Amino acid sequence: MGKASVIPFGPQHPVLPEPLHLDLVVEDETVVDCIPQIGFVHRGLEKLVETRDYNQFIYVAERICGICAMGHSLGYAETVESLMGVEVPKRAEYLRVIWHELSRVHSHLLWLGLAADAFGFESMFMHCWRLRERILDIFEKTTGGRVILSVVCVGGVVRDIDAQTLKEIVAVLDDIRGDYEKIVKTLLTDTSVKNRTVGVGSISREEAAALSMVGPFGRASGLPYDVRSFGRGAYGDLADFQPVTDDQGDCFARVKVRCLEVLQSFDIVKELAARIPEGDIAVKVKGNPADGAQASNVLEQPRGECYYYARGNGSKYLDRMRMRTPTSQNLAGMTVALKGCDLADVNMIILTIDPCISCTER
Repeated sequence: MGKASVIPFGPQHPVLPEPLHLDLVVEDETVVDCIPQIGFVHRGLEKLVETRDYNQFIYVAERICGICAMGHSLGYAETVESLMGVEVPKRAEYLRVIWHELSRVHSHLLWLGLAADAFGFESMFMHCWRLRERILDIFEKTTGGRVILSVVCVGGVVRDIDAQTLKEIVAVLDDIRGDYEKIVKTLLTDTSVKNRTVGVGSISREEAAALSMVGPFGRASGLPYDVRSFGRGAYGDLADFQPVTDDQGDCFARVKVRCLEVLQSFDIVKELAARIPEGDIAVKVKGNPADGAQASNVLEQPRGECYYYARGNGSKYLDRMRMRTPTSQNLAGMTVALKGCDLADVNMIILTIDPCISCTER
């Protein structure tokens, strides 16, 4: 074995969509240790609750991350609603979940395109992002935005989706499904993809549980944990929801889980669009959170469980707002997955974990 050396990976690297910095301890071509360095895009967003009231802060929360924007605005709003005892209309709950699941599709398609590009599969990258554009077109038609939607408010949502538009959304998803299934079949059966992913970056179910891994990263190692299965909001009205899992725990399993989750999100949107009730889309929220009142909430973001905490002080400004993002939970698992791998596999392991550094460094 050769002498150990430290190789910096990132924060600027062709394969990284965001500035993640890893110090890789390498012996010959083998990674023996990994030390993450974070903080390059820290913005101090949580402190802004001191200068933005609880209604204004929802627009700050959804700018934590562009890819996860819808989820952050929804998670924050649900936390404040719990803090103030606000009951959201049923139709608003359905609309929120429809947009949230479409956001999951756009996030996974973005990730799949980047992963394909890392394989050198540039044509698949283009096809994935072509399909993603059609999801963004739905966002633009129904909310006016393509990435930052600004459609959730404390008490409900600010826009409705009429019955005809819901039918059009379902028709678009049905049209996308055919193209997407061809892409997934090609990806999961391609020999080059399997050579780069099968048996690479493996984490057992026991390790995943000990490291508290969440999201597709944990579910690919056999952990059936998905906040959506708690049945909160419109998720409780689904006929049958079962988390997508795999028991191999390697890069290929993580790719497979995310690919199948897109199809699951299609089904969720179609079911809720068919069953959405009539009624109001928001309730008027009066008053301020009580002094000392506390509330917490969890939400299944595209990358896993995100935890939200809020504390009131009697004014319109929250005393504290805290978020723990899924990538924060998964950094420990990422370092374990990288230990013992070949240096050439580092980029693939990181991409299949799909870290969101913008969320982590708020």
